[in-house]
Amino acid sequence: MAKKIVVGISGASGVIYGVKLLSILQEKNVETHLIMSNSGENNIKIETDYHIDDVKQMATHVYDHKNMAAKVASGSFLTDGMVVVPCTVKTLSGIANSYSENLIVRAADVALKEKRKLVLVVRETPLHKGHLKLLLKAADNGAHILPPVPSFYHYPKTIDDIIDQTMGKILDYFAIEHNLFRRWGD
Repeated sequence: MAKKIVVGISGASGVIYGVKLLSILQEKNVETHLIMSNSGENNIKIETDYHIDDVKQMATHVYDHKNMAAKVASGSFLTDGMVVVPCTVKTLSGIANSYSENLIVRAADVALKEKRKLVLVVRETPLHKGHLKLLLKAADNGAHILPPVPSFYHYPKTIDDIIDQTMGKILDYFAIEHNLFRRWGD
């Protein structure tokens, strides 16, 4: 059975992580359900050379972040889980507190309530105690916290090498085979 993953792109810096994930999942024929916030779209324009329509075309399905009646807002719509990449602290707060003011947070809440995988690629630094409490609360609710913290044992040479290492960690969590980085001991 083919994988089906919801991808949320919120407005944190680092939207290239979300774009890259969509690109990789498209190459691997994974069905993707994309939700982008307005700030996510703005950051794509600011931080990358991608056009919003090109990013949307990487996804199998695209939803307006205000559409609370979208199929990804229901637990009866089966998926393998969700990745919020990048995840703002505001989005983290909504997820940690089950405050579903938009479709990204609602779809994440669905993943948690249905005991599906939820990866939060939280892109904020430094973190104060309030941020840490939100991360702990989200983790206690079942989220997998995966900040884009690079490792260097694989000797990255480019920014893409650094991004690919984070992408590989996401794919590992969903049991999607890849060779995006050299593993420890290889």
